[in-house]
Order: sequence, then structure tokens, then C-alpha cells
Amino acid sequence: MPHYFTNDKVKSEEKMIQAKIKEETYSFYVDNGVFSKGALDFGTRTLLENLAIETIKGQVLDFGCGYGPIGIYVAKNTKAKVDMIDINQRSLKLAQKNIGLNKVKAEVFESNIYDNVTKTYDYIITNPPIRVGKKILYQILFEAKEHLKPNGELWLVVNKDQGAKTLVRDLSLAYKTTVVAKNKGFYIIKAIKY
Repeated sequence: MPHYFTNDKVKSEEKMIQAKIKEETYSFYVDNGVFSKGALDFGTRTLLENLAIETIKGQVLDFGCGYGPIGIYVAKNTKAKVDMIDINQRSLKLAQKNIGLNKVKAEVFESNIYDNVTKTYDYIITNPPIRVGKKILYQILFEAKEHLKPNGELWLVVNKDQGAKTLVRDLSLAYKTTVVAKNKGFYIIKAIKY
């Protein structure tokens, strides 16, 4: 799991990739030590393609932004104010660079879970770091509620092999939860704060 924390020990080999999301091509700088450096991963692409992008406005948080595809896609296709957070230093630098490359506006800052998050959001969107384990994953997803405005929405993608069904059940105890789409085992989940 080097892409979560220990990235500065991994030799840098920055390169550019292209990703087509809903008929539009985006370019991203990627590097060793960041999630999905070879190509935009299928889960993130599925999340973005099923996001109700036309309804998104206000304040958006891209949690665990990596090199930035979620936040950049939202910033490019909405008038929302986008914040992007990660704990991985190399991811943060790439996200900042990719904001410029894709000519969008967004704020990028470091945060261990929500430690440095001071405001509330209309949307929190994430391809969550499943491999951190259930305890931290649940902390990320359930503490999101404290950082959402009333009726704020948490959008996430989880593979059924990584416990998507259990996660939907558990999220339903704290949120109004819907499975928006399923694609090749990936569940796109919307959880509304009430």
C-alpha cells in the first residue's frame, strides 16, 4: 500500500496519461507511489460516469483525491467550489499540477482523514481507500456526516468483493442510502445526510 503514506520513499517517474470520461478527454500527471498510476481506474471512472453531475453545486470535497480525477472532473463540469484532500504528499503535488493542466479551479490540502477539514460540504465524493481496513474506512465514511450540510450527499464507489453489500447495509443505519448503479462488480453508492 505505498500509495497511502510512504510515497516519498518510492522513486519518482512522473508521466502523463489520458482518460476519457463521458466523451471528454482529460490529461493527468501520475507517478509511482500514487493510486492507479497506469490509467484512470475502472471504479473511479464508473463513479464519475454515474455521478448526477448536473445537480452538483455549492461546496464539494474530493476525499482521498490522489492525482485529482474526481475533483478535476467536478470542477470542470459544475460551478461548485471544490476542495481536494489526501494524506499522500506526492498525490497532493500531482493534483495541484493537474488542476493547472486541466485549467480548473480547486483547493488542494493535506488532511489525515478530516483533521484539517474545517467546513461543511454539499457533497463529499470518494473512491475510498478500502485497503486501510474496515475500522479506518468506516471512520472516513461515517465521520463524513459531520462534514456534510443537512441533506448533503456522500458519493462513493466500492467493489462487491470488498464488501459493498455490507457497506450499503451499514451506511443505511446513518444515511438515506441508495445504490445508484452497478457495473462489473462496482457499486456506486449515494448516502444522504438526514
